[in-house]
Amino acid sequence: MNKKKLVVTTALITLLSSFAYAAQEMAAPKTYPKGEIGKIVKLGEDIVNNTDTHPLTKDFVGNKLQCKSCHLKGADGKVGTGKGISSWIGTAATFPAWSKREKTVQTLQDRSNNCFMRSMNGKRPIIDTEASIAIAAYITWLSEGSKIKMNAKGPWSEHNTKLYPKAVKHFKKIQKNATHENYLAGKEIYKNQCASCHGVNGEGLATFPPLWGKDANGNWLSYNTGAGMSKLDKAAAWVKSNMPLGQGNSMSDQDVADVVLYMNAQERDSFDLKKRLLPKEEMGYYNSKVFEEKHTVESNFKALGLDLNKIKNGK
Repeated sequence: MNKKKLVVTTALITLLSSFAYAAQEMAAPKTYPKGEIGKIVKLGEDIVNNTDTHPLTKDFVGNKLQCKSCHLKGADGKVGTGKGISSWIGTAATFPAWSKREKTVQTLQDRSNNCFMRSMNGKRPIIDTEASIAIAAYITWLSEGSKIKMNAKGPWSEHNTKLYPKAVKHFKKIQKNATHENYLAGKEIYKNQCASCHGVNGEGLATFPPLWGKDANGNWLSYNTGAGMSKLDKAAAWVKSNMPLGQGNSMSDQDVADVVLYMNAQERDSFDLKKRLLPKEEMGYYNSKVFEEKHTVESNFKALGLDLNKIKNGK
């Protein structure tokens, strides 16, 4: 084989290997660990599938969501192995990681426990409880074989770091120019493409999660205004990557921005950090330098220079 053919062949093998690695990394390991480690991994898997009803976590959840609502299942049927943004594959290998929100270096348990305050609209669990360890163990199992590389940019896996920050920046520019017409367009998109799964009023249907509002008893159904999904730019990045289910990246950027504008203009619970933390003597150490944080639907719009009333009502 001459030198030119050798270079081309080597490059082709390298390229094919990278594709194979990408395909492999979007799946859970084939077998569970043995012994007690395997038991705690399986417990974590049970919790991420049934977060709002599981006996170890239900008291910390204030809505009808589960971890799987955002960390989608992949082809292997495992929570957190979906190809889009929010995959858990490789996540454990990037912690400890810097968090701009908390202004501290966070552990994997910090990261997952903080989701209970925001996405789960509940209270932050105690670090090193069985549930906290189990969730971290499951995510770590999904990360087996990943190269350890702590993330100075944010608390994301290498996979999500390549997708998420750039997408958020892109959609922030689009959302800053949103108008009432975009809201109306988003309402129509939601009716035609989303309501069949998530309900006409965002209440969720069957196994599909609710997106806003309350149930008949006045209980909040979905994430609060402190969750990443409540932010117009961050939610758009997630929706673009993952929706419609199984057809991520099929919607135009403007359609994604419009439907997220409509979705996040609807009623949801406000966020007050102080009310989401357990009493200090019970919670123990809270790894954050931020102890006051509040958000409402209005303030989330204002953060991008938008007036919620004008967006919804045109005046």
